[in-house]
Amino acid sequence: MRYRVKAIGADAAVIETDLEAASEADVRAMAATRGLSVLSTRRLASLRRRSRFPLQLFNQELLALLHAGIPLAEAISALTEKETRGAVRGVLSNIFTALREGHTLSSALEAEPQAFPDLYVAMIRAAERTSDLDRALSRYITYQQQIDGLRGKLISAAIYPVLLLGVGGMVVLFLLGYVVPRFSHIYEDLGGDLPWLSRLLLDWGLFVEGHAMLLGVLVLAAIGALVAAARSPALWAAVRREAWRLPMVGTRLRVFHLARFYRTLGMLLAGGIPAVNALGMVAGLLSPVLRDSLRTAIARIREGRGFADTLTECGLITPVARHMLTVGERAGNLGEMLIRSAEFHEEETAREVEWLTRLFGPLLMLFIGCAIGLIVVLMYLPIFQLAESIG
Repeated sequence: MRYRVKAIGADAAVIETDLEAASEADVRAMAATRGLSVLSTRRLASLRRRSRFPLQLFNQELLALLHAGIPLAEAISALTEKETRGAVRGVLSNIFTALREGHTLSSALEAEPQAFPDLYVAMIRAAERTSDLDRALSRYITYQQQIDGLRGKLISAAIYPVLLLGVGGMVVLFLLGYVVPRFSHIYEDLGGDLPWLSRLLLDWGLFVEGHAMLLGVLVLAAIGALVAAARSPALWAAVRREAWRLPMVGTRLRVFHLARFYRTLGMLLAGGIPAVNALGMVAGLLSPVLRDSLRTAIARIREGRGFADTLTECGLITPVARHMLTVGERAGNLGEMLIRSAEFHEEETAREVEWLTRLFGPLLMLFIGCAIGLIVVLMYLPIFQLAESIG
């Protein structure tokens, strides 16, 4: 869930920003880690507005124009002129106006929270301090491409089982709702001569035929309930909490969240953002299960403790990442080592997902085939028995 937060910043200025968290309490805790004194919070209805702004395309086009030697304000103006979508053109026009009035790019982006996330704004602000905007844009483009690549692998791995389950489920429903009732009339006169399972299946067919309207209403109601449940944030939060408690699933979820945490944190540290500030910015990427540990880690690092040792004590590190971060902390390239740790775990997750897909697909096909075969056999078994008796 996303919240609009109105708070007092470190410079005593009142600011508004959007934060993503599971509850209002988590929002206030995240704001406190960033040094903000919350005045009010308001839950936003949806994230649809943000998804309409093509942030990755904006970065790529802006970087190309800057590499061509075009000044920043003129580059934004050129992007505004070529844009045909009204909402996107409005955002770019506001940025261009703010630049002409003398505002920095980061402040202009911060005024459009529906289009630019806090991480992106913070990265641009850090790049402005070092006059390194080109590298910051390139770094974010690479970061987004890698995140999108991992997300694409996970989605691709899930498509085949979902399609298989959907098609198989429709075939089973067709057999139980249409074919079985037709066979029920054929065997109605055989009575007690039918096997028990066949009798049960054909009784189901007679029931479907006699109560078709009621069953249709119940099916539509069940579909509506499933759609409503799928849109319920509270239900998904409960499902996620239960998933974290499962032995093997919880371990893999922890590694996945930590990998995303490492990648984003590494990008921010490589962009010159201090460790404490960067940790506060990426708090929303972690599951609520890990956020308390992150708050403890932020407090200890603020006291001057070592980065790798603190994450280890707070349970925010994997064995591979611990060795990499220890070396990176000594060599002064902590951001690079965080990104390498993320790449290692993302590749490991992709391999495991691919392996599970190859295993789960045939097993699911076997299960659906057995279910369909059982229904067909039970429908035709009385015919076989009748043929034997005639013979």
